[in-house]
Amino acid sequence: MLDLCVTNCRLDTTDEKVSLGIQDGKIVSIKKSVQKLPSEPDEIIDVKGKLVLPGLIDAHVHFRDPGLTVKENFFTGSAAAAAGGFTTVLDMPNTIPPTNTPRAFHEKMKIGGKRSLVDFGLHAGVADLSDIKDIAKYKPASFKIFMDLVDDDFLLEAFIKINGVQSNSLNGTQDHTPNGSQYQLRDNHPLISLHAEDPEVVQQYTKEMKKKGSDPELYALARPPQAEIEATRKALSLAGKFKQSIHFCHVSTKKSLKLIIQAKNSGLNVTSEITPHHLFLDSNYLKKYGNLAKTNPPLRDDQNRLNMNYLPQIDIIGTDHAPHTLEEKEKDVWNAPPGIPGIETILPLLLTQLNQGKLSVGGIKRLLCETPAKIFSIPYKGFIAEGMDADLVVVDLEKEGVVNPDNFQSKAKYSPFKGFKTKGMPVMTLVRGKVVMEDGEIRDNQGKFVYSNTEVEY
Repeated sequence: MLDLCVTNCRLDTTDEKVSLGIQDGKIVSIKKSVQKLPSEPDEIIDVKGKLVLPGLIDAHVHFRDPGLTVKENFFTGSAAAAAGGFTTVLDMPNTIPPTNTPRAFHEKMKIGGKRSLVDFGLHAGVADLSDIKDIAKYKPASFKIFMDLVDDDFLLEAFIKINGVQSNSLNGTQDHTPNGSQYQLRDNHPLISLHAEDPEVVQQYTKEMKKKGSDPELYALARPPQAEIEATRKALSLAGKFKQSIHFCHVSTKKSLKLIIQAKNSGLNVTSEITPHHLFLDSNYLKKYGNLAKTNPPLRDDQNRLNMNYLPQIDIIGTDHAPHTLEEKEKDVWNAPPGIPGIETILPLLLTQLNQGKLSVGGIKRLLCETPAKIFSIPYKGFIAEGMDADLVVVDLEKEGVVNPDNFQSKAKYSPFKGFKTKGMPVMTLVRGKVVMEDGEIRDNQGKFVYSNTEVEY
């Protein structure tokens, strides 16, 4: 007996409609809608010919839980995720305490297990390098290194220590995707994710810009492209030396991307991510929106920035959803925290590009579903296929809207995308066969840790 059938789905922009049979949270059958189902389902959801995508995966979120929950928490962040069509998120480690010890990692697993409405994984921080091996047992999505906060000696030692962990029990040992993977997942070592900005360049230019005042547009000059380029070059050198898989978060400059592509072509297992704000906005938005557009790395000018034309060369989109309070954002530019909420806006922005003929359905699936599942070895996610989790987002390609932060599920009621007109909206989100969002309304659900391990109780 099927638990659910989602019928009259279009999996692409063709007219062919299919029915998805779901049982125990898994997709067990995909039939043309005119065909008879294997059994009568308990429930039928007729999406009436709307586009259905695999549930989106955001490999880069900051849900601020624990310690910074005035900004966001796992409940509000996951509600925002469901509203935006995301069914899986990977949370970053810079909380209070940081997720850089086995105890802190385990505690955050418990918090997510209790509060998250969508499925989740966790990136681990890097502090005491003797903790690396024990943290790895909990299966972090990656070890995240903020290069702007560490010196070269620490960076080298972190690469050595992470590269020395053998991954019999790590999440990269199996590839739970229907078509196999183009990525050599993990190389039998944990993945390293990188915030690539060189600390010496940042310190030098920040000191110079502070002398010139506190106009928000100075922030783009305080962390110049050279900071990212130097850090990218340094990380690629270490990756080559140790044959270590690395992932670059929020790539923001043409030169950095060129270095990454060259490294790929030389055989390194290196991947890249772009954020919605680096994709659609330039540094002029710092003048327009002030600190609401402040982020690290900063928005770039047209000479250096990436845009839609570069998407085919980029592996994934990660929102870097980084909420703060408006009170914090109203401080002067040198004291206001960097970060932009983005998890509720990216899909409408991309669907608008789809409607304008600038992006394909396949492109959206590659950037926000399939490739994140492969890079971060997320089992049973990212694809609509038999045996995969029934994570789905139903899209109304005709529904028009205007970005209004007042309506966000996130605690962060601000966005430099405010006022952007969109065409195409997520109207239903299902996590393992359960409706978590319908027409903007959020329903209760219990998300689970995606790198399940019977040895870990939470």
